[in-house]
Amino acid sequence: MLDTLLRGKPAVVWYGDDFTGATDTLATVAQAGLRSLLFLDVPTEAQRAQAGPLQAIGIAGAARSLPPAVMAEVLTPVAQFMAASGAPLLHYKCCSTFDSAPHVGSIGAAVAALRKVAPASPAVIVGGQPNIGRFCAFGNLFAQAGPGGAVHRIDRHPTMRQHPVTPMDEADLRLHLAKQGLADIRLLSTRQLELAGADADVLLHWMQAQEGASPVPDALLIDLVHEAQLPQIGALLWARAQQSPLLAVGPSGVEQCLIAGWRQLGLLGALPVAEPLAPAQGPVLVLVGSLSPVSSQQIAASQQFDKREVEVDRLLAEEGYLSACAVQLAQGLHEGRPMLAHTSRPDQVVDAATTAAVAQRSAQLVAETLRLVAAQGQPLRRLGIAGGDTSSLATQALGLWGLAFHSTLAPGVTLSVARSDDARIDGLELMLKGGQMGDAQLFDRLVTGAG
Repeated sequence: MLDTLLRGKPAVVWYGDDFTGATDTLATVAQAGLRSLLFLDVPTEAQRAQAGPLQAIGIAGAARSLPPAVMAEVLTPVAQFMAASGAPLLHYKCCSTFDSAPHVGSIGAAVAALRKVAPASPAVIVGGQPNIGRFCAFGNLFAQAGPGGAVHRIDRHPTMRQHPVTPMDEADLRLHLAKQGLADIRLLSTRQLELAGADADVLLHWMQAQEGASPVPDALLIDLVHEAQLPQIGALLWARAQQSPLLAVGPSGVEQCLIAGWRQLGLLGALPVAEPLAPAQGPVLVLVGSLSPVSSQQIAASQQFDKREVEVDRLLAEEGYLSACAVQLAQGLHEGRPMLAHTSRPDQVVDAATTAAVAQRSAQLVAETLRLVAAQGQPLRRLGIAGGDTSSLATQALGLWGLAFHSTLAPGVTLSVARSDDARIDGLELMLKGGQMGDAQLFDRLVTGAG
């Protein structure tokens, strides 16, 4: 079994470049039965002791919103923690759409900062995550436009091609990441996977040949098109990680591959029984800071909430507007009404700086609302936040140190349980959702439950 092989060490340590994606990875490993916890920073010894023995350890961050120099500073202690953990596989968890740029959220800068955990070998990039509609074929990335939507090449995706911060204008991940410093990326294509079939040694020999090349490539990219490839890729990653620590890059497809490979190898026991989400026992707050069409559809479809629009221009410029919004939301929650606040859609295209400022102010709005509700003597017990940057910043503003898995509301959408030294926040049920994730009724299930 896996514990026997690990000898007290974790199997995988991951760093999520935003909080929504980090919780998706948490759900992936927890639902497979691995003892796991997501820390919101490099954990202290006291926090590790409180968490107990873990087979999978996550660290949630906000690297995707940072410039390369700041990323290097933030990721240096993460690399040190990863190296000291003894885990054979170390994962930089990026967004499943790989949206990043040389100047912000650079995946190349992340690899450079973390390479010290596996200095002698190239990073291994897993290009897809089929269960949420992300597919990598012959190095090119494709993404579904919302649940049940059409699949588009990423540079033609209706949302990602015009992302306000990191628009995706290149579908070939080798070319996209070359702009970020990963100039030499070798491809293990879906055709090679098909031809190798059950012969795992063929793939391992290919990987070892690339690692022995001169010069050593910056990274190896592995296609992932359909779920039948998960155990094949997972067995390859695990076999390679047994030789020396392996740095992997990609979405939660990395862990999905590992888990499928472990199951094929007989290293995991029976799946734990999933508990459905119960109806909320008190008022629920949702803040939507995402401008994606999927989030807009979810707002329009929700019927359980008293909805309040937060005007972006006033939020950024008008003193006292944030406090007034928080008072209004707290009053509704005190009266027992589920409240949904959403930022307005600007009339003009917003730049990256404005997007970041709105996310920061939205995070402050969440924290202030929770403070007011707690002061009224009935701390909020269930909270939802939509929007990658908003989720990361708001979670940091709440003063949490960890998140444990509770349940999955939709593919890629996790409900977690907050760990905090503040008794008013500890145990808060928290949903963090990226803009592209979830079906139309997602928000309402936070009120009604999923049973």
